[in-house]
Amino acid sequence: MNHWDVDLFYRVNHLAGTWPAVDRLMVFFAADAIYLYALLLVIAWFALPRRDGAARHALVTSALAALFGLAVNFVTGHYWFRPRPFAVLPAGSFRQLIPHAPDASFPSDHATASFALASGAWGRTPRWISVLFTLMAVVIMVARVWVGVHWPTDVLGGLVVGVLSGRILAWASPLFRPLTNLGLRLFRYGNYAPQWRRSYR
Repeated sequence: MNHWDVDLFYRVNHLAGTWPAVDRLMVFFAADAIYLYALLLVIAWFALPRRDGAARHALVTSALAALFGLAVNFVTGHYWFRPRPFAVLPAGSFRQLIPHAPDASFPSDHATASFALASGAWGRTPRWISVLFTLMAVVIMVARVWVGVHWPTDVLGGLVVGVLSGRILAWASPLFRPLTNLGLRLFRYGNYAPQWRRSYR
């Protein structure tokens, strides 16, 4: 740990306990936002225009990007273990709002998955989806430090892994077209074809 990391951790984490309503919001985003992402993916899938196979394909590859990023984190944590703040800081010097196992801290899985979902949607889905996913990812980054389970560089590392995962799988998205077509056929949307492609930049 470097002094910058520890100092910023304390600056953010010591805000916990100041505003109970904000604490509850941070606890939700730190612990349960993944369920909100799952719900929003389902809502977005059905809210898109019926013929917009390209945006639905982007949602599929974004979800796969989150899994890819988590796999990268698993390997990283296995070969370079970094302890979490509550495992090394003096007791009473910080506030931990949620329980957590003392497993690898870097990179943050929550930041990785959320930014993979967001970056996979950038320019490939309607703006309300990409903006909402990105704002949620930023809040999750702050929340994981706020509740005392990550160092700031953990969530920054998760941001990098997540964005790269999202962009890599967006580039490789043609490989996953059969999976998208399976979902489209399941809901009787037909097949995704390149001519359906739309730009949301």
